[in-house]
Amino acid sequence: MNKSDRLNLAPFDASDYLDSEEVIAEYLTAALEDPDSGAFLMAVRDVAKARGIANIAEKAGLGRESLYKTLRPGAQPRFDTVRRLLDALGVKLGVLPPLPHT
Repeated sequence: MNKSDRLNLAPFDASDYLDSEEVIAEYLTAALEDPDSGAFLMAVRDVAKARGIANIAEKAGLGRESLYKTLRPGAQPRFDTVRRLLDALGVKLGVLPPLPHT
């Protein structure tokens, strides 16, 4: 039994809080800055869950089960699959020059 079970707390689910375009953009940006490459896919999964897995899978041209497999921990999806997912989520990746050192 873990501590949350003893306290009757619901497990934390980030998708419950991804309720605006700005929050989603900040969440995905923070995940991209994490050195763990899996963090970004986990964030994409959370956003997909917030927007409806079946809906995102359809927009990305994937089956629901394929989407789950693509976003499972340890998965290494192809870049074109990630781009299709981001398009389905309605977000875009950008590249910025490094910040100047002060």
